[in-house]
Amino acid sequence: MIGLTVALDAMGGDFGPQVTVPAVVQALSQFPELKVIVIGDRDAITAQLTRLSYIPNSRFTIVHSDNVIDNSTRPSHALRNSTGSSMRLALDLVAEGKADACVSGGNTGALMALSRFRLKLLPGVERPALISALPTESGNKTWLLDLGANVSCDADTLFQFAVMGSELAEQDLGRKARVGLLNIGAEEIKGNDLVKRCAEMLADCSEINFVGYIEGDQLYKDSADVIVCDGFVGNVCLKTSEGVAHLFLDQIKSHISTSPFKRFIAKWLFGDLFNNLKQLNPDQYNGASLIGLRGIVIKSHGSADIPAFINAIGEAVHEVKRQIPSRISDRLEAVLLERHY
Repeated sequence: MIGLTVALDAMGGDFGPQVTVPAVVQALSQFPELKVIVIGDRDAITAQLTRLSYIPNSRFTIVHSDNVIDNSTRPSHALRNSTGSSMRLALDLVAEGKADACVSGGNTGALMALSRFRLKLLPGVERPALISALPTESGNKTWLLDLGANVSCDADTLFQFAVMGSELAEQDLGRKARVGLLNIGAEEIKGNDLVKRCAEMLADCSEINFVGYIEGDQLYKDSADVIVCDGFVGNVCLKTSEGVAHLFLDQIKSHISTSPFKRFIAKWLFGDLFNNLKQLNPDQYNGASLIGLRGIVIKSHGSADIPAFINAIGEAVHEVKRQIPSRISDRLEAVLLERHY
């Protein structure tokens, strides 16, 4: 069995080692091929290992770091003052070939800036993008990008997002991905000039299976496998969706938790429904990939709990196995060659 190594920023996120360390321990049992280099405060990490009665071994290595990039740090400041931080050390390990992927729940802007600085962009990529899967009513997944790495984009950048997102999705789907552009309407006359220009570029590209515009209410309808938008729109969509999902699930829990009888009747009558509702929990889809880089970087929600953080680690494992950066690079080369001729 071929091993793979993930460098993990243990100090990122809202809970730091309280979540990241237990998540690593459980992930190691789920993925026999996995090794993890955990970067952060050694005492805090060791305290969690003691609580879990886990003894570090060759698959669990600790690299001490005194510094943490907090959520209020500007990307420009992080670039100038990141040396020795847990996030920077994790990315350094990937850049130096000592780890195959980096996972962090830290400052998104800082992570993007440092990833771009240390790992560099793939040829033909102007900006990296955050992409993550969303559930659909059919039980399939839809990948949405960009989720906040780029607040504003031009048509060429959106086109690159479509190419990169398509390749990532196809590695999971095993078939050609349907690509749509998020817009305020499905008709060709709808949208701003930027979206219309990108639609023309996608329609002219034989490498992309472009299915047209997708409206917001179609995000979960399995209307496309990949949905492309700028980071401002994507982040608002994602956070709004997560808020609605949590509201819905919390409302159901509050209504059936008032008595044991209600819980029994609800489970008896609607057991299958409740199992399906679990798919709405955003934690199941935790782990956005920062694609367009020469290495693999996975961004976890800052508020992720242990199961959610395990999912982020799992996403890193899957992307390493599928060699996502090299596959995206090959796809971009093919698209650029077609556009050139």
